[in-house]
Amino acid sequence: MDALLLALIGCLLGEMGGRGQWLVLALANRFERDGAIIAGIIVAAIANAALSALAGAWIGPMLGPYARLLFLALAMAFLGAGLLWPMRRPDPLDGWRIGPFLTSALGLFILSFGEGSQFLILGIAARMNPPVLAAVGGAIGVIIAMVPVVAMRDRFFAVMPLRAIRWTGGALLLLAAAIMALKAVGLMA
Repeated sequence: MDALLLALIGCLLGEMGGRGQWLVLALANRFERDGAIIAGIIVAAIANAALSALAGAWIGPMLGPYARLLFLALAMAFLGAGLLWPMRRPDPLDGWRIGPFLTSALGLFILSFGEGSQFLILGIAARMNPPVLAAVGGAIGVIIAMVPVVAMRDRFFAVMPLRAIRWTGGALLLLAAAIMALKAVGLMA
């Protein structure tokens, strides 16, 4: 259950004000087909989370317990630093002519490669069993972060204190990562 909650909260936090939300806003304004865009979000989130969890399940047995903890600390530090780093808006995919579902599914799937949320799911799946809980939690967190943008459009960014969420979340994730890293190397009990 820890894997599910950690992935859910981490991915939800990691997506707030991120490039995925800005892409979803651009697609929602362009297509105005909320159901198709939400279906694309769900497919992309599940596919990315499953791929990350599979990679974590494959890598985890190759590492010792302290190495897995250090790997998870690195994933949390990567996500935390990403929240503190200035974010550029992604390409709105105006040239894609494949419809709202495929554009949102493929666009978000591709955009998520190398993002902090995907790396967090991988780290959790490598550290905790069963890895499927990391995938489920991560996918739910991403979906919860994206769907309100489709429903509220520009109002979402006007109402949410995204800068405060990103800075506070980034600081908390970096602190948790530092504590985990110190435990992994034996400098903290």
